[in-house]
Amino acid sequence: MSLPLFWLMVGAVLFLMELFLPTAFIEATLGVSALVVAGVALIVPNFTIQVALWMVLSVLANWALQRFVQKRTPYTLADSTEARTLTAIAPGQPGRVLYEGNSWQARCEDRDAAIGADEPVIVIGRQGNTLLIMPEHSLH
Repeated sequence: MSLPLFWLMVGAVLFLMELFLPTAFIEATLGVSALVVAGVALIVPNFTIQVALWMVLSVLANWALQRFVQKRTPYTLADSTEARTLTAIAPGQPGRVLYEGNSWQARCEDRDAAIGADEPVIVIGRQGNTLLIMPEHSLH
């Protein structure tokens, strides 16, 4: 098998991998580098130089790509948002609230307050998967 054909196949496989296993275009940049090296392989028959060129082009392409890809920010809870209790929450005990369409475990920050079912509450924080809430009426 000739070296240009080898690099064309490597490029095609990397493009297919990006299609079926998306990696934010990392595999696609490797594939583009392989296609460029396939063209260079027509002129430079030394495989070691081709591999070195592919590695350098891949690093440069990935570096250039990172300048255009948006950075992902981790999801955070807003500082103070509304929720509604699904169950009554006894003083010092956890209960359940409906927050952003999902049921969450919640605990009232005021350890002496009891909250009835189907009452509006304010989410003031989070500890792990437990929301920290306060009754809406106590904040007014």
